[in-house]
Order: sequence, then structure tokens, then C-alpha cells
Amino acid sequence: MKTKYITYEALVRAYSKDLYRYGYWLCKDANVVEDIVQETFLRAWRSLDSLKDEGAAKSWLITILRRENARRFERKQFDLVDIEEQELPDNISPDNEQDLEVHLLRRQIYKLEPEYREPLILQVIGGFSGEEIADILELNKNTVMTRLFRARNQLKDALEAQPLKKGVNNG
Repeated sequence: MKTKYITYEALVRAYSKDLYRYGYWLCKDANVVEDIVQETFLRAWRSLDSLKDEGAAKSWLITILRRENARRFERKQFDLVDIEEQELPDNISPDNEQDLEVHLLRRQIYKLEPEYREPLILQVIGGFSGEEIADILELNKNTVMTRLFRARNQLKDALEAQPLKKGVNNG
């Protein structure tokens, strides 16, 4: 039992920030992310014996987190509205050019379809390989590589169509 506790504590220390960051990309709500990450670690604790390869711990935890996020939608019924009728606040006011570039990049990533956005985030934020992403998403590796290629191209096209306006924040 003590070994299990030590292993679990090491997993929490090593991966809680990565899980939080990835979860935030999925649902964009800090409170929900905290709940999902907590539930992820609870489920990990319960099934820690099933983790045979500690080198695969990060992808194992990401998979649990993705399933926890999906369960959230199974439990909740949403009142759907037409997104085009809603005003979406853009309350981020970047202070410098680099912040503006990061802001524009994030906005364009959020605009990607989930099937393209999720593998890209797993690769860029999570640092996962194509094969690991395929395992996490339960897809064929070639499908993942195609989606990554298309995501990068869509992102590149979107960013080129919306060039950074230099000097916008300069009086």
C-alpha cells in the first residue's frame, strides 16, 4: 500500500500541471478543469494497479481525463443556442506584441474543428508523439498524422489571412 501511495503521489506531482493545461484547452473553464483533474486522479488511484508501464503514465492519465470530460456531457443536458446570435466577449487585452500574437494564435486554435484541434493540442501542449496521440484518441496513427497536417495547414492559412496589426496598441 505504501508503494502505491508513493507512486500515486509521484504521478500527481509530475503530471497535475500538464493535465490541468490540457483540460483547460478542452473545456476553457477553470472550475470545471479542477473538477475533471481531481476526478482523473481519483480514477487513477482506483486503477493504479492497471498501470503496467510507468513510462506510459502521462498518456494513461490524459486518456482518463478525456473520458472524464466526455462523462461531463453524458450527465448534463445543455440548453443549446445558435452561436452566431451570441456575442462572445473578448476580454483579453494583450499588453505587448508577443501577447497579442499568442492571443491570436490561441483564438485560431480554438476555431479549429475539435477533430483537428485535439491532436494538435496533444502534440504541442502535451508533447505526445503521433503514436501516443493515436492511442489516447483511439485512432489509427495515419489518421492522427493527417489531422495534424490539416490542423497545421488550417492554422497557417487562418494566421496568414489575419496578419498581426503592428502598432494597434501604440497610442
